[in-house]
Amino acid sequence: VQLQASGGGAVQVGDSLRLSCAASGSIFSLYVMGWYRQAPGKQRELVATITGGGSTNYADSVKGRFTISRDNARNTVYLQMNSLKPEDTAVYYCNAAHFRLGSFWGQGTQVTVSS
Repeated sequence: VQLQASGGGAVQVGDSLRLSCAASGSIFSLYVMGWYRQAPGKQRELVATITGGGSTNYADSVKGRFTISRDNARNTVYLQMNSLKPEDTAVYYCNAAHFRLGSFWGQGTQVTVSS
C-alpha cells in the first residue's frame, strides 16, 4: 500500500489543523490506520489509531484535542488536531498496518506550532 500524507503547516498555539492520508494499492478497510509523530531528537511515537471498523485509540497527550477518522470509500484517514500546543510540533507520519500484509509508512508532513 502507498500512503500520501498532507495538511501540515505552521500555526499558532490554539489553532487547528487537519491532516489527511490517502492510501492506494490495497484494500484500505483491512488495515489499522495510524498517525505517529517524531519531534527533533525524540523517538517516533503513536498519536492515534483507527481500525477498519472505526475503533480508535489515542495517546494520552492528545486525548480530547485530536480526532482520528477514516473514510473507507475514499481510502483516506484524517487527523483533526485542535487546541494545538508547541509540544505538538513534529513530523507526522501516516501508517497502515495489517498482521499478515505488513506495515507501511507515508512520507511525513511537518506540523509546527509556535507561541
